[in-house]
Amino acid sequence: MRVGFASDHAGFPLKERLKAWASAAGQGIVDFGTDGTSSVDYPDFAHRAAERQEEWDRLVLVCGSGIGISIAANRHAGIRCALVTSPEHAELARRHNDANAIAFGQRLTDPLQAEYYLKIFLETEFEGGRHAGRVRKIEAGRP
Repeated sequence: MRVGFASDHAGFPLKERLKAWASAAGQGIVDFGTDGTSSVDYPDFAHRAAERQEEWDRLVLVCGSGIGISIAANRHAGIRCALVTSPEHAELARRHNDANAIAFGQRLTDPLQAEYYLKIFLETEFEGGRHAGRVRKIEAGRP
């Protein structure tokens, strides 16, 4: 699996940690930036990663809270980004919503927990069935 990563300056340390974890777990890594802790704008990196969906199978986004970068990514067709704060969020985002992106808040998420949530996110399959029609409605933007 190819896992894309993007963050702003506030999320950079957690992004780097999660990249290392994913690489050690045998995942392919695609990094869309940023490359340090100098101040940058999270939408720039969310948009860069979202616009290049063909380069990744799942996407990991990190900013200070996880909120802004997830909102920016979700503005793109085909992106279903979930802000994850628990193992249940990570599992249900995949199982019921076919989320293809996950967002974390560097300031609000313990790094070990983020690794665990990412593991769940990468290993969980979409359940389909009754959920598939709901996901289609998300993409259509209407009932």
